[in-house]
Amino acid sequence: MKNKTREQAKRARHRLMSLLATGAQIALAASVTAQSVSSGAQQTPLTDRQKEIALALSACPAPVASQAAVYVLEKSGYVKVRESQNGFTAIVQHALPTSQEPQCMDAEGTRTHLPRILKVAQLRAEGKSREEIKRYVADAFAKGVFQPPSRPGIDYMLSTENIVAVDEEKGISKPFPPHLMFYVPYLTNADLGSDGNPHGAAFVVSEGGPHALMIVPVGAHADPGHASAEKSAGRAQ
Repeated sequence: MKNKTREQAKRARHRLMSLLATGAQIALAASVTAQSVSSGAQQTPLTDRQKEIALALSACPAPVASQAAVYVLEKSGYVKVRESQNGFTAIVQHALPTSQEPQCMDAEGTRTHLPRILKVAQLRAEGKSREEIKRYVADAFAKGVFQPPSRPGIDYMLSTENIVAVDEEKGISKPFPPHLMFYVPYLTNADLGSDGNPHGAAFVVSEGGPHALMIVPVGAHADPGHASAEKSAGRAQ
């Protein structure tokens, strides 16, 4: 009888220890999550690779899409899934974790804009906060690691699925129609004679900075050659 009582007591202690261990694990997980939220770290949701390739290429004119390099986002950052044959690069940027900005940049944009986009994605994947990423980017420009475009160029955003960051400080993103972006380092809306109205003929984003861009809205992008370019990219994977 005494042996049975001791065995029951032993089992009860084992159950108690298991419950305490589970509680500790839950508490630790909650603490890590809370630290991530408080630090401003937020991950970009991943999507199906073929869908992302098609979305990235939807930013390009068809003749450009068929030969552009393509990047897709993975857990640790972007990876290149196709080399460029024309100097252009197609990628879905996420200025905010919740934004979706398919773009197709020329060789100059690939040289100057792309490294920043890739690094921001890597830092975000590492759990860096928005403020930490901003400081890194500013320091990289100051040290010449990131450089502004040295000549005029174009970044196509002809997709009909643009959800662009309209206020990075407040984390606001909204749908935006197809448009063209031209590199205009350090230009302001005042230089352009614009009040910055996104519904106007043209305006500047990131005005006054090294990666300032002049935005020119265009009509809806409906190129029948696009589907074949996207299918071709899918077959190459």
